[in-house]
Amino acid sequence: MNLAKFPRRIYTHGPTPIERLDRLSEALDGPTIYIKRDDTLELTAGGNKTRKLEFLMADALAQGCDTVITIGAPQSNHCRLTLAAAVREGLHCHLILTENEPGQYDPMASGNNLLFELLGVEGIHLAPGGCDVPAELTRVADALRAEGRKPYPIPVGGSTVIGSLGYAACAEEILRQMFEQGIAFDAVYTPTGSAGTHGGLVAGFVANDADLPVVGVSVMRDRASAEEAVYQLARQVGEAVGASHKADHSDVEVLDQYYAPGYGKPNPGMIEAVKLLASLEGILLDPVYTGKAMAGLIDQIRQGRYRKGQKVLFLHTGGSPALYAYKDVFLAR
Repeated sequence: MNLAKFPRRIYTHGPTPIERLDRLSEALDGPTIYIKRDDTLELTAGGNKTRKLEFLMADALAQGCDTVITIGAPQSNHCRLTLAAAVREGLHCHLILTENEPGQYDPMASGNNLLFELLGVEGIHLAPGGCDVPAELTRVADALRAEGRKPYPIPVGGSTVIGSLGYAACAEEILRQMFEQGIAFDAVYTPTGSAGTHGGLVAGFVANDADLPVVGVSVMRDRASAEEAVYQLARQVGEAVGASHKADHSDVEVLDQYYAPGYGKPNPGMIEAVKLLASLEGILLDPVYTGKAMAGLIDQIRQGRYRKGQKVLFLHTGGSPALYAYKDVFLAR
């Protein structure tokens, strides 16, 4: 697997830490849980999209683009980090925010909405939830071209083949850390949304013949569609990097029972997981992705999927700024 042939902007200076969660592991009385701290990645407030944006922004610059456009929910961490990367590179940035109901986006809200303004977003465009995402990106891109701009549209989550290279590289980083720290993980857990993080990890582990299961916890769709999206990206990344080993359907597992009642909507498991990590380990999860993914891991441990003596790695993909937009959920008595 040769990632060096792809242009990359470097926002990630060294590997993110892998930490052992002793108090959480003791509380659950199961396997030893570790956490990969991609929430500490660079760019504003950290998060997994930084790894994707290293490759996406390099591609935008190589094409001579002067403006980036992307799309996400009103509290989108991807939108925040795309905007931060654009600021770093001196590019303009337009965000398309999808509202499940009119008025959902509040420009005066805290969390990522506040950060959009502080980072100096050039334009925010609203679209209905469930909209035709490619059409919305094309609509804004065409308007910018009419002004003489050269835009670079980035799909939801940055989950293109180019963006997913960031997590193929992360898979290799994890394997190096396992060797250096003498840890053999039995599984890796990750939130699964737009599929780029999960797909990149699978592609990277398979390309390195690592035989390390990746379990995704869906935050937005059913198991079948999530697994197909992950599989397709993993295969395409494998092709792009010239891997001799490429992902099979058997390499992809997604759990879909933890995201109800819907994307970005709180549930008791998420609330418990966020509070547990904060009170036991001093680590902040987010309510949309990592809170629900950790709820999935906790439930799988309670069901006996993993036993004492095994080791499980949880990928913390960031997103804690969104907590501040959910204060009523966590402060409810």
